[in-house]
Amino acid sequence: MICNLCDNNNLTLINSSDNRDYYLCNNCSLISVNPDNFISNKDEKERYQTHNNGIEFKGYVNFLNKAIKPALQFLEKNMIGLDYGCGHTPTLSKLLQQQGIKCEDYDPFFVKNELNKQYDFIFSTEVFEHFFEPKNEIDNLMNLIKKNGILIVMTDVWNDVEQFNNNWHYSRDTTHVVFYHKKTFAFICNKFNLQILYNDESRIIILRKN
Repeated sequence: MICNLCDNNNLTLINSSDNRDYYLCNNCSLISVNPDNFISNKDEKERYQTHNNGIEFKGYVNFLNKAIKPALQFLEKNMIGLDYGCGHTPTLSKLLQQQGIKCEDYDPFFVKNELNKQYDFIFSTEVFEHFFEPKNEIDNLMNLIKKNGILIVMTDVWNDVEQFNNNWHYSRDTTHVVFYHKKTFAFICNKFNLQILYNDESRIIILRKN
């Protein structure tokens, strides 16, 4: 195996309490699930369809606002953005619309979008952990963001291997296949020429494309 973010082959197998194999990259600190343990696209889509997405679900709205509120200081009403991985019921774009900000939707399973232009900002909330090929996905995102554009990422980060081994809830979702450390985002910034504008050191990181 090689790391599917940095292409390094210096990986360490991590002991876990489930039946999946996890590998820690000793270069970029990404933890990846062995591709042999990936679920099918059909099972993945069915899992997403069980999510209570929608503006009528207060808990879901509050969750999305954890990303929206810190991002608003970097957004302007003349901007056009994209919710990359919006799920079966686009909600974040509706919340931004209430702020007078236009945002389109895209989801590989549920919402078609030609993605044939660049955007001023992109939200990717609870999506990065689903990337089978994070290097390719992030490279695609970079092509979709204008120069000086903003990328808002929401994904739970791991802090130490002991925490990861200790039945961490985030790694027990079978649709979650990659897990990021703060060192991973430092690598991403260096590789893709991004600048960190905001980081809550837990789940939300806001980046600017240089």
